[in-house]
Amino acid sequence: MERKAEQLRNVAVIAHAGSGKTSLAEAVLFNGKATTRLGKVDDGSSNLDFEPEETKRRITISTSFHHCVWKKHIINIIDTPGDDNFLSDTRFSLQAADEAVLVIDATAGVKVGTEKVWAFADKEQLPRIVFVNKMDRERADFSKIVEEISNIFETKATPVFLPIGAEDNFAGLVDLIKMKAYLYSKDGSGKFESADIPSDMNEVVAEWREKMIENVVEANDELMEKYLEGEELSDQEIQKTLIQGIKSQIVIPVVCGSAVLNIGVPQLMDLVVEGLPSPLERKPKEGTKPNSEEVIERPPAIDGALTALVFKTVADPFAGKLTLLRIFSGTVKSDSTIYNANKEAKEKFGQILLMEGKKQTPLEEAGPGDIVAIAKLKETTTGDTLCLEKDPIILKSADPLPSVISYAIEAKVKGSEDKVFTSLAKLLDEDPTLRLERDQTSSEIIISGTGQIHLETTCEKLNRKFGVEVNLNIVKVPYRETIKKSVQKVIYRHKKQSGGRGQFAEVHFDVSPLERDLGFEFAEELTGMNVPRNFVPAVEKGLKESLPSGILAGYPVVDLKVRFFDGKSHDVDSSEMAFKIAASMCLKKAIQDANPILLEPIMKMEITVPEDVMGDVMGDLNGRRGRVLGMDSEGKYQIIMAQAPMAEVLQYALDLNSMTGGRGTFQMEHSHYEEVPAQLAEKIIAAAKENE
Repeated sequence: MERKAEQLRNVAVIAHAGSGKTSLAEAVLFNGKATTRLGKVDDGSSNLDFEPEETKRRITISTSFHHCVWKKHIINIIDTPGDDNFLSDTRFSLQAADEAVLVIDATAGVKVGTEKVWAFADKEQLPRIVFVNKMDRERADFSKIVEEISNIFETKATPVFLPIGAEDNFAGLVDLIKMKAYLYSKDGSGKFESADIPSDMNEVVAEWREKMIENVVEANDELMEKYLEGEELSDQEIQKTLIQGIKSQIVIPVVCGSAVLNIGVPQLMDLVVEGLPSPLERKPKEGTKPNSEEVIERPPAIDGALTALVFKTVADPFAGKLTLLRIFSGTVKSDSTIYNANKEAKEKFGQILLMEGKKQTPLEEAGPGDIVAIAKLKETTTGDTLCLEKDPIILKSADPLPSVISYAIEAKVKGSEDKVFTSLAKLLDEDPTLRLERDQTSSEIIISGTGQIHLETTCEKLNRKFGVEVNLNIVKVPYRETIKKSVQKVIYRHKKQSGGRGQFAEVHFDVSPLERDLGFEFAEELTGMNVPRNFVPAVEKGLKESLPSGILAGYPVVDLKVRFFDGKSHDVDSSEMAFKIAASMCLKKAIQDANPILLEPIMKMEITVPEDVMGDVMGDLNGRRGRVLGMDSEGKYQIIMAQAPMAEVLQYALDLNSMTGGRGTFQMEHSHYEEVPAQLAEKIIAAAKENE
């Protein structure tokens, strides 16, 4: 079938983990004859969850794409992750969608993840349909879910279908617009027969139909007047206004079914093609002119100036880098050149590819609404805008979710550190939420991500794609050492006589503490000619070389000033080396007398939690030597501003998760250094001595 923008439906399937998103997407593909059998997540035969890490955990880790034809329309499926560790990918991929189907598990209801993905869809202003899944499972409760959606999302959830029966007796649906029943065979074929509404449901159906009409007429003033005056409304009028309401996001239609049994999925697909907008019906995409604040609008036109956003990158060990883009305006042909406005670079490329699960099909050209991949672009990364050089534009891309947990990553095989670094760099292209940095003091490679599973799967991918095996270790806390009091006239003489030329140098120092974060200061205040001036650089060098390893526990020494005011030298035996050694030993001697202490890094934290667990979270912070600095509220959530020592919050992501049932989030950054309490300092020093 020819791909026309008005026939495209770019649908993101979103949900809390385990609600059955991928199973629903598999049923859609099967009904649209894109696949020959119903793929199942549980037995590893899914067409969309095909990465080994996904099959092993039975969750979606990376968004996948596929499409099928339904009633002369193309449904483009964007199957997104629901697990908290991988929601950043969902956030990025929703930028390619024009609408969303939110899946809710009929036995579990609205969960934390449901709220998060709903907020993402709000941000992208996506019209949506809610699919209440797993109606065939024990404790499935349709009306409870509808009530939850209305209350939690403060929206008018409007069922357009009702389930016939539930749990083992779930047999099909009632269509509240056409007032018909659809009875299904339970063999997964998606086949159903039309029938009359079961007589025991007449009252319930009448009641829900009335509620539906009340919500639907809000989308059209004329119809509202008609309804309020008690006139009968035709099915066509209701349907037309329903579609108007869905597209303008006044109405959130609710349908129900079972993805695994393929019940209710055909009705959902009908509603997708009839009720959700094509790319041409979305409002123009806004961007800015490069290097200016000027706003440019790009309507979705085939003959418009090319405008496309790169929303995802896949690191394929065979095909190299695949860049996934959504075209908002204009067309792009294979074997041509495209302009990257963010990098101010031209990119030449060969084929345009259409993603179909783990396979790709080449396309000659792509236009507004198309989601395609291009291989081996050199400069382009996730978040970039591709356009025409003579008419450039930069679209604002979503920000990755903040990293919350860090580990030191080390190669299992000594000597392969460089390979770890280069292979990880390729995965960073694919996953903008990963952060990689080298700790200057401990020279560890630190990897940060959005959760424990996120980092574990990254290590699995590293091994599978690039054959690199690594261990994750707890990050070392970068303690520092400093002094609390000044010491005057510290003298050290370095003297060595062992036949032939000896070594001689003597230095006199005053050593005093500096304010926090001022580092190290060297003052040369020699008077007289006791020390030739050409030895001063050697003294300074000797001091600087001894700072990285302090006398308490071998941590870097900071925030002190050394005043070099006198010394002695010998015409023959003095050398730069002798003065370097003397300076270093003199400083150690001075620090011992200057009340040395340990400093620890303090983190600034912003913790967002539901009100009911606020007390627990604050109590826990006190137990971590934390200080609450202030409070703020945002909707149903409370924001706690706090400070806590880094040593106490290394694994905070895991603890906050269990305290808040996954509903708490936090951001953290380094704030400053503070003195470590004496009894703790003793333990740290003892541990450091043991490690030596």
